[in-house]
Amino acid sequence: MSTFENLLIVETKHMNFSVGLDQLECSPSPKAVHVSQWKRPLDTLLILLALPFLIPLALLVALLIRSGSRGPVLFMQERVGHAGRRFRCFKFRTMFADTDTSTHQGHLHQLMNSNTPMTKMDAQGDPRIIPFGLLLRASGLDELPQLINVLWGEMSLVGPRPCLPYEYEKYLPWQKERFATVPGLTGLWQVSGKNKTTFVEMIQLDIEYAKTKNLWLDLKIILMTLPALLLQMLETRQARKAASRLVRQKAGCASSPIRPCSFPEAALLGVVQARDGEDVSPGKESKLNL
Repeated sequence: MSTFENLLIVETKHMNFSVGLDQLECSPSPKAVHVSQWKRPLDTLLILLALPFLIPLALLVALLIRSGSRGPVLFMQERVGHAGRRFRCFKFRTMFADTDTSTHQGHLHQLMNSNTPMTKMDAQGDPRIIPFGLLLRASGLDELPQLINVLWGEMSLVGPRPCLPYEYEKYLPWQKERFATVPGLTGLWQVSGKNKTTFVEMIQLDIEYAKTKNLWLDLKIILMTLPALLLQMLETRQARKAASRLVRQKAGCASSPIRPCSFPEAALLGVVQARDGEDVSPGKESKLNL
C-alpha cells in the first residue's frame, strides 16, 4: 500500500505548528506501546494545583444542570481506551434523560464514511440538549468529571478522545493504532481545528501524537487548549446566530397566506425552536456526548 504525506497546519490565536500525517499506513511505534512514566506524575500534579479553582467550578456546573432539568448531575458511559480496554467514563449530563441514541449513531456513521468536517449535532440545533447544555459542551466543562478517570489512571490530561464501543467496532485495523496511548481530556486533534477536520484527519492526528508524545508536547497542548476552547465557543455562538437568522428569514412562510412552508423549512423551524426552548416536551436524558 502506498504512503503519502498530508501537512495539516495548526493555527490558533497565539501559536502555530505543523503536523505531518500518514494518510494510509501507520506503523507501530515502540514509544507508543507503553504508558509514559512522566504522564501520571504530570497529570496528578496539575490536577492538585488546579483543585482550588476546579471544585467551585464543578459545583457551579452542577447547579446549572440542576436548575435546567430533572435527573442526575453526572452519568457514566462506557468508552474504549488504551489498548482497546473499556472503562466507565464520567461526564456532566447535558441532555435529557433516556434520549434515543440512533440519531447520534447515524450522525457518527456519516462522519466516519465521508470527507466532511467533524461537526457536532449541536451546530445544527439539537433539542435533546438541556438548558445551559450547549454552553457546557462548547466550553468543555461537561468533561470536568473525567478528572476522576485521570486520577484512576484510565485517562490522561492529554491524549486521543476515548471513543464509544460501537464507534470502535467500525475502525479499520490501522486506525486502531490511536489506542496505543492513554486517552485524554484534550489532545492534538482538539487544538488542531477539531470541528474543521475530517474523521480521517482526526485519526491521523491521534496516531501522530501516540508516536511522538513527550513532556513538552503535552505542556504545549495544555497551553493551547484554553485558546482552542474560546475559539470553539465563539464559533458555536456564531453558528447559533446564523441558524436563528435563517429561521427568521424562513419563518415568514409559516404565516404567509400565499405560500405554505415546505417540509424542510418547517423542519428547520421546529429544530431551532426546540433548541431555543420553544414548545419542547420533556425529553430524555442522553447517554451520549460526542
